[in-house]
Formats: sequence, C-alpha cells, structure tokens
Amino acid sequence: MISALRGLRGQRPLILAAVASLAIGIGANTAIFSVLNALLLRPLEYRDADRLTILWNRSPGLNIQEDWFSTAQYFDIKRRHSGFDEVALAIGANYNLTGSGDPERVGVMRVSSNLLPMLGAVPEAGQLFVPEDDVPGRPLTAILSHDFWVRRFGADRAVIGQSIVLNGQTCLVIGVLPARFHLPREVLPTLGLAEDGEIFLPLPLPPTAPDTRTREDYNILAKLKRGVSVERAQAEMDGITASLRRDFPDIYPPHGGLTFSVVPLLDQVTGRIRPTVLVTMGAVACVLLIACANVANLLLSRALARRRELAIRAALGASRWRLVGQLLREAVVLSCAGGVAGAILAWLGLAWLRALGPADVPRLHEIAIDARVLVFTALVSMTAGVLAGLAPALGLRRVDIQRTLRDAGRGASGARSFWGAGGYLRRGLVIVQLALAVTLLVGAGLLARTVAHLARVHPGFETARVLTFELTLTGARYANGPAVAQAYQDLWARLAGTAGVESAGGVSSLPLSGYFSWGPITVDGRVPPPGETFINADQRIAGGRYFETMGIALREGRWFDVRDTADSEKVVVVDEFMASELWPGVSALGKRIRFGDVKSTTPWRTVVGVAGRIRQYALDQDDRIAVYLPHAQATTRAMYIAVRGNTAPEVLGAAVRQAVRDLDPNLPLYRVRPMSALVDASLARQRFALSLLGVFAFVALVLAAIGTYGVMSYVVAQGTREIGIRLALGASSRRVLGLVIGQGITVAGAGVAIGLGGAYFLTRLLGSLISGVGRLDPWTYSGVGITLAIVAVVASAMPALRASRIDPAVSLRNE
Repeated sequence: MISALRGLRGQRPLILAAVASLAIGIGANTAIFSVLNALLLRPLEYRDADRLTILWNRSPGLNIQEDWFSTAQYFDIKRRHSGFDEVALAIGANYNLTGSGDPERVGVMRVSSNLLPMLGAVPEAGQLFVPEDDVPGRPLTAILSHDFWVRRFGADRAVIGQSIVLNGQTCLVIGVLPARFHLPREVLPTLGLAEDGEIFLPLPLPPTAPDTRTREDYNILAKLKRGVSVERAQAEMDGITASLRRDFPDIYPPHGGLTFSVVPLLDQVTGRIRPTVLVTMGAVACVLLIACANVANLLLSRALARRRELAIRAALGASRWRLVGQLLREAVVLSCAGGVAGAILAWLGLAWLRALGPADVPRLHEIAIDARVLVFTALVSMTAGVLAGLAPALGLRRVDIQRTLRDAGRGASGARSFWGAGGYLRRGLVIVQLALAVTLLVGAGLLARTVAHLARVHPGFETARVLTFELTLTGARYANGPAVAQAYQDLWARLAGTAGVESAGGVSSLPLSGYFSWGPITVDGRVPPPGETFINADQRIAGGRYFETMGIALREGRWFDVRDTADSEKVVVVDEFMASELWPGVSALGKRIRFGDVKSTTPWRTVVGVAGRIRQYALDQDDRIAVYLPHAQATTRAMYIAVRGNTAPEVLGAAVRQAVRDLDPNLPLYRVRPMSALVDASLARQRFALSLLGVFAFVALVLAAIGTYGVMSYVVAQGTREIGIRLALGASSRRVLGLVIGQGITVAGAGVAIGLGGAYFLTRLLGSLISGVGRLDPWTYSGVGITLAIVAVVASAMPALRASRIDPAVSLRNE
C-alpha cells in the first residue's frame, strides 16, 4: 500500500473528489444497513426467538385478512396441534389506575401464566405468574413493566406486596419485569390496546371457555418444537381449520375460507416496514454504484494521462498484472479513506433517521452501528475500491505500448484514447450512472405522487378544528348500561356548554385510530347465495352529535337523536357503501337488519339514516361496509370523544379536561390530539419512504450530473487537437457546440432508456407503498426523462462552450 500512497501523492483534487464520492455512497449504505440489521437481521430479544410465532385468524371470503381468536379456537389449537411446545393466550385493554396519585389510563395485558416464561422473562423483583393464576376465583395479581415501575413508583422495590386499583378492582403487585424485557404492540398487537402494555394481569378462563366461539378478541403466541418448520406447522394448522369448517358450518361458513396462519414473530414485527427497508437498501446500493462509476472515471482519466509513464514502466519490464495491481491498490486506498469518512457520515445520519422514522417503525431505538455494521462497511469499502479500480485496470489491458510511446514522441493528442475503446468505457460508466439515477428518480416520483394523491383524498369527514381524546367509564358509579348512557349524555351537555365548543360526540372506533370492530349481520328479506350464512360489517357505536362534529355527510334520512332511547324502536344508520351493496337502486330507509347469522334471534333494527362513506382504516384502504348503532341502545364504557370548536384544537384542551373533571375527577382522559394528527400519521409510512428514496435519488442525480460533466470535460480536453483541426478547416463554433452537446445527449438518452426499464422493476418492489397512481404513470416517467435530458444538456453545456472557444492556432501549436 506504500506504493499506492506514493502514486497518489500530489493528487489532492482527485483524492478529495474520489473520497467525497465514496464517502457519500458508503455512508448511505452503512446507515441503511444499520436499519436493516436492527430490524431484519438481529433476532428478537426473547429466548428461542427463532421458534416463536404469532397466529392469525383469517377468513378471506368474509374480507377478514387478520383477526383475533376465540377461547374455543385457542383450545382447538392446544389440543390438536402437535408442532408447538407451548401455546399462550393474551388480550389487551386500557384500564383506569386510581388510588394514590393522579388517575391515569394505563395499557394492561392479560396473559396466560406461561406467556412471560415462554418469552424468557426473568423478574427483576418479585415473581411471575404461576399456573394456579389461570384458575378463576383467585385474588387478582399484577406484574409491572420496568418503565412503568420507574415512572409511577420511582423504582421503589417496596411496591412488591402493595396494592393498586385498576378499573375499581384491587390488585396485588407480585413482580417487576427487567429493563431489557419489552412486549411492544408490534410484537403482540392486542385488539383492545393501541399502545404498549405497562401492567400484566393473569387471564383466568371460565369453564365455558372451550366452547365459546363468538368472541374473537384474543392473541395467540406459540413456540415451535425443535426441528418443526413454519411450513410444517402451517400444514397441520390447515388440517385443523378444515375440520372446523366441516364441524361448525354455521360459525365458519364455506364461503369464508377460515384459516389460521402461523407467522414467525420476527416477520410479524418487521413485515410492514420490510419492503421500505429493502427498497431503500437497493436505492443506496445504486448510489454506491454511481459513486464507484464517478471514481472509476476519475481514475480512468488519471490512468490515461499516465499512459506514457505506464508504457515506459512496461517497456522496462513491469508486467501488466503488476501495473494493474498498482491501479487497484490506489483505488482501494481511496475507498478505505471513503469508508472511514462514510462511517462518520452514517453515524451522523442515524440520528436523522431516528428523528425521521414514524412512530410505528419497529425497533427504531435499536438502530446503531455495531460490529456487524462495521464489518459490512469494511467489505463495502473494499468492494467499492475494486469496482472503481476495474475501469483503469481494464483500460490498461488494452494499451498498445509501442503505439503509446510512438504517439507520445510525436506529441499526439491522445484523442484516440477517448474516441476509441477508452471512450466507450467512460461513456458506458456514465450511462450506468444515469440509468441508476433514472430508476431512483422514478421510484421517488411515484411515491411523491402517491403522497400528493393521498393528501387530496377526502376521508369523508372534516379534520379542521376537531379535538379528539379517549375516555373509559369505570367503577361502581357506572355499574350498568343506563348509568353509562346517562354519564355520557351529561358529558355531551357539559362539553356543548363549554366556551369555544360548537358540538361534541363520541364513537366506539374513531377513523384512522387503528381500532375497529366488526361482526355478522343478517338482512331482512335477502336471500343469501348458497354457503353464505351471514355478511360481515363494521359496527360502530355513536353518541351525542358525533356525525355533525366530524362533518360526516347525511345522504338520506336522519341522525340519531333523543327519540332513540333504550326503550324505543331499535334503529341503525348505515353508510352509503352498505346501502348500495345491500339495497342497490332503492332507498335503504325503513329496511331492517339484525346482528348475527340467519339463526340469530336478536331484535331487528330499522335503518333511519344513510351516512357518507368514510376512510376508517387508512386513506388508501376502505373496503368494508359499516353500520352505526345509537349509544343509548348499545352502551359502551370506552369511547373516542370528538369536540369541534371555533378555535384551534390545542386551545380547547384545557377546557375539555375541566369538563371531564367536573363530570368525574377520577376519570383520566388520554391520547388527546387533533383529528388532523391522525390523518398525518396515516401518511407516515409513505412519507418516510419518500423522504429516504427522495434524498438518495437527489444524491444520485447530483453524482450522475457530475459524472456527465466530467466525461464531457474530458471529451474537450482530450479532443482539443481534433476540435482545433475542425475549426481550422472552417467548422463554426455553433457546430462544435452542437457536436459536444450531442455527445452528452446521446449518452443521456441511452442512460434514460435503460433506467426507465429498470424503474418498472423497482415499482413492483414498492408494492403497497404506491397508491392512487399507476406504476407506469406517464407523467412521472416523462418528467424524469425530461429532467435527466436537461441535466445532461446543462452538464455538457459548459465544456461545450469551452470547446467552441478554442483557438485553432494555439491548440495545434501546443500539440
């Protein structure tokens, strides 16, 4: 390497340009590999993590892609599946914590006694649950997460043996989990818990649990036996669901296609973010290739400038392989320097990535530069050095020593070295740069168009000046339905009388909140097709002036009002999608539905209104019919509250808190946020991907422009003698200008054509990130093509202008 350092001595501009290009490429790869390492490669921090799976209940025919389980299904799996060592059950909910200190809303996970030991949890203080805790009738016990223990109790070990009050029930604290143990929502996405669990309670099941199939609210985690693959476990699970469809056709109708999916726990955690990370990793690999092409062109230029020196060394006995090795060593030295600088850039960039990443990116806090990342950086640096050194090495293999010495002795310009084989190599490198830049720019353009499209999508409700929060009524004061209904009626009245409030209402599942509920319905007078026993529909409970507060359109009929009481006729409001699907071409008003299958005996409910369709799940997803029930006829303690004011939502916060405190000082309201924040959060994944791909696409464009400029500058420098001859023979400056720019456009055209083809395959990888715009969107493809053409013309213009001003006499005399 000493000879390589000696060879680079005095080449400061080349060293700085090469190291800067490589630092950008290697740094970007190091940063994104750090993300990939933390999210996809590093195992979860649980015992036997590679054997842990989560199960999902799916019924594609009922439009249920991911559902929870009933206790009967849990026992079906425990009894019939032989591929699992252990099967554990969990369910989540938000509880009110009262007693000492301010009332607080906390996330609670109720788990079977084997779940925490199965994950390898060892208590920091106290103990874990024991099998006896799975039996009903035992005193209620609790285990605290480490973070909650520190935050609420100041890490006081004396909390073991003390009691806390959850939803009015006294629980004895028996243990605290260690700081390194977390069970976040991305690992265990419980139905009733929107955030991570902070307190764990036992989950005793009643004697009727093995036969209860109607309430599908539970998560199931399972550990595979050693040597059992996921595929084998899934095959056995398919046999179980086939028998369930056969044994219980009324509950699992043939058209539903019931199946239980076995999903590796790591796939569960990273599945949603995996495409974004892999696409971004491909993008930074393209940036690195562009950087390598830039450095290769720099080194090729230097090698061609040194051709006389290299030819003399070869004439004195140096073998071609020795000379090739010299050029490769110089490239590797530059790439190692770029690797060090790139590692520093990556370390700085990780802070930006953590800040940029949306809240639902899993394992974000684990992203760091560790030993595996450093090894990756070293390998990338060495590979980049070899790739960058290949161009001058290949060029050297074609050097004719005798011709080079003869041309140098005659003072030849060396134009042949550019316009011949060496020129094809240089232009080929620039074509590769431009093609990769086009590919990334098309991907970024489609994501930008997606974000713009989703931002224009009307969600079916108005977000301006709407504040939302969550509330749950617990305790003896709210022991029955009428008491709960009356409390919420009092709350609506208090909020309506609050200064600055125009209207208020509540709903059981707020749009874009991530919480939802669905169930079977039967339509009066409808003849179902063979095999269908019910239709699945979203079910939402609305109270107060919820529809008016959210700005949901009334298409037909009326909203719920004071006429709709617990004792009055049972009514519903359906959304326009449901109305058009079930009663096409006629009014839905007066039609009747009931909850349950065709054998259900629940009361019929009359449709009194048709609501506008809203985006409940995401701005790019809304494929389920929906029905609303009045809160007075279907009371629920937990509600999302929406308040519309005549001022900014942030200003309403204090007044709303006071109204709830006046109703009941022991009620905590939680997740207070403007409705616009939920809409913004629903776009976070696309914006995150756009930010990453956009940054790297811009870097690729700049590097490709620099590469084009460098090549065209070399065209002018190496072609000075030829240009001088052309001018001396009468060629106009305009013709010379067009000749050089034409070379740039030819190179750019080839790069754009290849890049557009590559972009088609990239868009297939982007998959679900693209919405509302075609993968072959003509505006994006044509816009990128035109942009690259303009960049090529601008990059070629300055060298072309310099060429058109060459003095023929001076250029020929210098030759």
